[in-house]
Amino acid sequence: MLSTHFVEGAPNWIDLGTTDIEGASEFYGALFGWRFVSAGPDSGGYGFFQLDGRTVAAGMQTTEEQGPPSWTLYFQTLDARATAQAAEKAHGKVLVQPMEVLGQGTMAILADEADAVFGLWQPALLPGLDVVNEPGSLCWTELFTADIAAAAAFYRSALGLETSAMPFPGGTYTCVNPKGMGDDAMFAGFVPLSDAPDEDSAYWLPYFEVADTDAAVATAVERGGSVRTPAVDLEGVGRFAKLADPYGARFAVITSAVPEEG
Repeated sequence: MLSTHFVEGAPNWIDLGTTDIEGASEFYGALFGWRFVSAGPDSGGYGFFQLDGRTVAAGMQTTEEQGPPSWTLYFQTLDARATAQAAEKAHGKVLVQPMEVLGQGTMAILADEADAVFGLWQPALLPGLDVVNEPGSLCWTELFTADIAAAAAFYRSALGLETSAMPFPGGTYTCVNPKGMGDDAMFAGFVPLSDAPDEDSAYWLPYFEVADTDAAVATAVERGGSVRTPAVDLEGVGRFAKLADPYGARFAVITSAVPEEG
C-alpha cells in the first residue's frame, strides 16, 4: 500500500493541471473537503490541496497549449537527472528537464515508452504528501497501457519497480511495488488499455479513498463532473467508480474493503 515513508520508486506527490484552478478547487472542496492554499508569490500560481491542514495533493492553472486538464503522479527519486537518463535509455521521453523548485526539491516530467506522462520528485525541504490512504487522499494508482510487458520493463529500468501477477475474476492483475519491498508495499496496477475501450492512449489514473463511493459519485455529478465507469463492487478490494472533474481531469474514487482479521 501507499505510505508517507517514501522510498525510491514509490509515489510521493500528485498534482492537478487545470484550465480553471478556482473552479477545480470548488469541485474538489465539495467532493473531498479540500482547501486550496497558495504555495506563495513566487510559485506561479501553484498551490496545495489540504485536508485538515495536511497536504493531500497540489494543483495549478494551466493553458490549453500545455495539454488537457489532468492529474500527474510523481515518483520518489534520489537523483532526478540519473532517473531521467535511465528513462530515456528505456525509450521514454523527458518532457520537462529536472529543475530545482524553490529549495523544496527537484522535479521533472517524463513520459514512458507508451507516452503515459508521470513526474519525478527528488525531495529536499519538501519530502512529499502529508497523508495517503485516508478518506480524501490518494490510496492507489493504475497505469492503463496497451503493452503490460513493455510497461513493466520500462518502469523496472527507470525506477526499479517490480511487478507480480495477482489472480482476479476473469484473469490476472499486474501489481507494482518498489524494488525489494514486497506485497505489502504494492501501490499500483498495470491494466490493459483494451479494458478501457473509451480510452485511446496510455495514462496513469489516481484513486482517492472516500467513505462512501455512491455519495462521492452523486456529489461529483451534482458539481459538474462526469461518470466514466459507474460504481461497482470488487470482492476483497472495495467499491469504486471512475470519474472526471468538470474540466476533464480523470480520477477514481474507492471505498476500500476492510481487511478480514486473521
